[in-house]
Amino acid sequence: MLYTEQNVRDNLRNREGKRVFYLGKNDQLTSGARDFLSRERIPILNAEQAKKECWKLLSGGFVTDKPEHMTHLNGDVLVPKTHPRITFRGAMDTLEAEIILCQLESDEKTAKSLGEVLSFARMLLRCEVLGEPVPGGKLCGLSADELRSHSHRPQDFYGQPHFMPQAADGVVIARLNRCRCAAREAELRAVHAFSDADGNPTRPDLLQALNRLSSMLYILMIRCKGGAFNPPPGGGCL
Repeated sequence: MLYTEQNVRDNLRNREGKRVFYLGKNDQLTSGARDFLSRERIPILNAEQAKKECWKLLSGGFVTDKPEHMTHLNGDVLVPKTHPRITFRGAMDTLEAEIILCQLESDEKTAKSLGEVLSFARMLLRCEVLGEPVPGGKLCGLSADELRSHSHRPQDFYGQPHFMPQAADGVVIARLNRCRCAAREAELRAVHAFSDADGNPTRPDLLQALNRLSSMLYILMIRCKGGAFNPPPGGGCL
């Protein structure tokens, strides 16, 4: 297989707390992928090194055969598939699927914004899996404060007040609303997965970023409803 930079990003693994990339014997890297690994100082390891003779359990024990009811929490630790962090990752998978389906129905401008939202969601999942802090920055050109202001006072920025979606709004707004609901579900799963015994968040950066993500999806609904995006021929935002 020829790995592009995006393929490499999607297949990074965690080994002893550090990011690594496993390359198979007959696999190759594009120049862009190799440059990315070099720039990020991510070592390239032989795929054979990825094989584990045993996996750790949170209880302190280990197993030599991976049970079907368990999955990887990180590189060499197995947990039941009902573990809160695993159900959070499942919710993020659902969100990504909803975003892609919405892109297929959307006009060019909306699809482009959704592409950025999709990349943002995948970055959050990577940060969770690898235990990395969520980097700062803007989402679709809006800072965290701007996202809050735009989502709370849409009429001031788009001339479109808050609304309850309905069938007459069209398929794109319906799809965007499904994405927003999926984002909120992922956020709730994250709150459950990343809270201590007293209910205090252990990953406030991740929770804040998920809130930003759902706000951005709501803003896209507002933009479509208010006509900020032009509809594609024969459909799209109304």
